[in-house]
Amino acid sequence: MSTMTFLMLAATFLPLLGALGLLAVPKENRRAFEVGAVAITIVSFLMSVPFWFDALGMAGEMHKVQWAWAVDWIPSMGVKFSVGMDGISLILWLLTTFLGPIGAACSWGNIDERHKEYYVWLLVLQTSMLGVFIVQDMFVFYVFWEIMLVPMYFLIGIWGGPQKLYAAIKLFLYTLGGSVLMLVAILAIYFLQHTATGTYDFSIASFQAMASTIAQQSHTFQILIALAFFVGFAIKVPMFPFHTWLPDAHVQAPTAGSVILAGILLKMGTYGFLRFMLPIVPNATKELLPWFVALSIIGIIYGALVAMIQKDMKKLVAYSSVSHLGLCMLGMFAFNPNAMKGALFQMVNHGISTPGLFLAVSVVYERRHTRMIADYGGLSKTMPVYATIFMIMTMSSIGLPGLNGFIGEFAILAGTFQTWPWAAVLATTGIILGAAYMLWMYQRVMFGPINAVNAEMADLNTREILVFAPLVVAAFWLGLYPKPLMTLLEAPVAKLVEQVSPGYHAAARLAEVQAKAAATGMRGMEAPPEAHGAAAGEGHAVAAPEGHAAPAAGAKAPEHGGH
Repeated sequence: MSTMTFLMLAATFLPLLGALGLLAVPKENRRAFEVGAVAITIVSFLMSVPFWFDALGMAGEMHKVQWAWAVDWIPSMGVKFSVGMDGISLILWLLTTFLGPIGAACSWGNIDERHKEYYVWLLVLQTSMLGVFIVQDMFVFYVFWEIMLVPMYFLIGIWGGPQKLYAAIKLFLYTLGGSVLMLVAILAIYFLQHTATGTYDFSIASFQAMASTIAQQSHTFQILIALAFFVGFAIKVPMFPFHTWLPDAHVQAPTAGSVILAGILLKMGTYGFLRFMLPIVPNATKELLPWFVALSIIGIIYGALVAMIQKDMKKLVAYSSVSHLGLCMLGMFAFNPNAMKGALFQMVNHGISTPGLFLAVSVVYERRHTRMIADYGGLSKTMPVYATIFMIMTMSSIGLPGLNGFIGEFAILAGTFQTWPWAAVLATTGIILGAAYMLWMYQRVMFGPINAVNAEMADLNTREILVFAPLVVAAFWLGLYPKPLMTLLEAPVAKLVEQVSPGYHAAARLAEVQAKAAATGMRGMEAPPEAHGAAAGEGHAVAAPEGHAAPAAGAKAPEHGGH
């Protein structure tokens, strides 16, 4: 095992080890749990930082699994504890370690009971999410995928709002139902693999290698596998019409639950599409593509329209997630590099802007214990620092140039326009509506007359500013300098596009050559650029077309019509 592999495992499992350590602390020591959880997640994040620089140094190789290590777990079933990351899983793993300390720190002062159990479950959730992104075995992936449900269920069910049990059970049943369908698809491929190769192997690489064998099976088999994966991942995203659990979960969840749910858990669905459905059943996915694209566009516009009529700020932000992730799905289903890179970039953007918005809502809720937009107004007069940070997060969400949201939205729309111009136009409608509802909410909360109660509200304290600071920095960094992240995504996205559409890059290069040739007006017969200097007497020989003698230096060119 290499040092970097050990560091990857340490960063992933440190929160779990920390949770076990906190179990030994007396439950009365509230500060120990608060400080301990933040410290553990910060150390986990610091351990993950070297992977960013290591990956940038080998960006061209990030389509392959790096820092790999495997050990037999259940040999008779072909199960291995196999870990490693490529560029796609790395950025989501880093986003998870980045949001971990923010989720722990924003809980200070917000949890009134069972502090010990709360922070233990929060740390267990952190390890389960990190594990999803590093494992390279389908069996182990499914284990981590299911484990995530347990801590989130308790975080909402115990420390949530008035309807917490309803929201927690709804989340659990929806996600579990989708997971069972996904398990059926995994087992179907697993046994088909044994029939085709005589071996049992749960590795993700072997499942992706089954794409050609699956393509030879019956049409019904392929469609059912694709639909099973689709439902399992679409519920997690969530895509329309599987989204109804999300607003309830967000509204009832504690602040850290909303931050983690929006920032990471929703990305599990999009990650599942990229890692499993598209590479394993590309043909069936293409056949069902019109339905998937239609659902994505409906989600974009429907989510925006429903968000616009919300009276609860938290519910408004929750429905904005339905719209924004619909845009990510549209870019993913466009099947070209620009749109797919935009979708991945936007997944990261959503993991920055939406947690920031939920944190902004929680700040005023802690002071007034209401999330109704109508209860506020004029807060910019008494809370200028809060108003500034809230504005940055709002502009990040609606895609203002200079902030992170613009880059992802532009790449998605540009790539989608290459494939379906009409879909890009409809998606733009959702973006316009998104700007409308976010700015309208901001205007009603921050400006206008202020009542006596709101006039007494205190501005952000130092802890709250420190919680927001990483999100603000990340929003500006990705908006002003997106090159490193785009570079890191180049190779893995190119591989994914080739898996989905074999020969795509060769066809794209041929089309580019033909376009350049046509631009010269000579259909490719013009001499290469380096030859022009020779013709001007730079001392280089000019290659003549095969079968023709080159003209002597200084020879007079024939006049038009000459022989």
